[in-house]
Amino acid sequence: MSDPESCRMKHTEDPEEQRDPMEVKEESEELSEVKEESEELSEVKEEREELSEVKKEHHVKPGEKPLSRSKTKNTFLKKRRAKKSTTCTQCGKSLSTKQSIEIHMRVHTGEKPFKCDQCGKSFAQSSNFDVHMRVHTGERPFTCDQCGKSFAQSSNLDVHMRVHTGERPFTCDQCGKSFVQKTHLTEHKTIHTGEKPHMCVQCGNSFTTKKNLDVHKRVHTGVKPFTCDQCDKTFLRASHLKTHLRVHTKEKPHSCSVCGKSFSLLQNLQRHEKIHTGVREYMCFECEKTFTTAEHLKLHQRIHTGEKPYKCSHCDDEIQSIRKFENT
Repeated sequence: MSDPESCRMKHTEDPEEQRDPMEVKEESEELSEVKEESEELSEVKEEREELSEVKKEHHVKPGEKPLSRSKTKNTFLKKRRAKKSTTCTQCGKSLSTKQSIEIHMRVHTGEKPFKCDQCGKSFAQSSNFDVHMRVHTGERPFTCDQCGKSFAQSSNLDVHMRVHTGERPFTCDQCGKSFVQKTHLTEHKTIHTGEKPHMCVQCGNSFTTKKNLDVHKRVHTGVKPFTCDQCDKTFLRASHLKTHLRVHTKEKPHSCSVCGKSFSLLQNLQRHEKIHTGVREYMCFECEKTFTTAEHLKLHQRIHTGEKPYKCSHCDDEIQSIRKFENT
């Protein structure tokens, strides 16, 4: 016969095994909450100590004005943010929030989660996406109070305002020429360096800017995106269309200061002014004859080279100039 005491001991040997699982779960959650509260209290204590440190650092000396409560708090918050700043593991850049580091990491990962449903272009930041959408909506919320011109971005308005103020904050250290925009200075510097980093893969021609390369590529693709609404003639550049429109408007905005004659193109005015100045800056190295334009010199040089680029389709005669060709 077994001992009842022995049976009792066996039964109560491990009371933990007999507990309700739900009860164990609740107790675990309570412990977790207590831990969180303890961490929060610890953080509050740490904040108080840091705030006290700031106050000690700015201890008021006799005759000095004490810092306001808000200034003391701001100083403390700045210190705390600096301490808690997040550093990028790729490039070492420090940012103040976790969200900022997540956005910054897209520079390294190439992630662009914001995609335009109109043209398919993607962006790393929602703010850049919002600005881009104005291209499609036509929205231009930033207006110049001087001339009424509107812009999609406030930064573009800031740059535009320099037209009115005359401010040119970017100066070339080689020749002293100043520019409204930093990009214009960067492009200008290639004149001094001779650098042309943007090369066309079709023909090997190189360009100082990517913009000029993109325009050049249209020579190969045949794309002429700028169309005249008067005669449907198309152009590679917006500036070419603008100049062409003067054919229809009869506008001649460039006037000679000597005789008052007006021209639709600036280069035509510059060519004309040489009549008054007598400047003939283009010289033939064969015979030392001088000319007012590069075109006239090039035409003259065919006398020495014997080049006759224009050929008559009727009689096979070869002619040096287009003018002579048209008159035959």
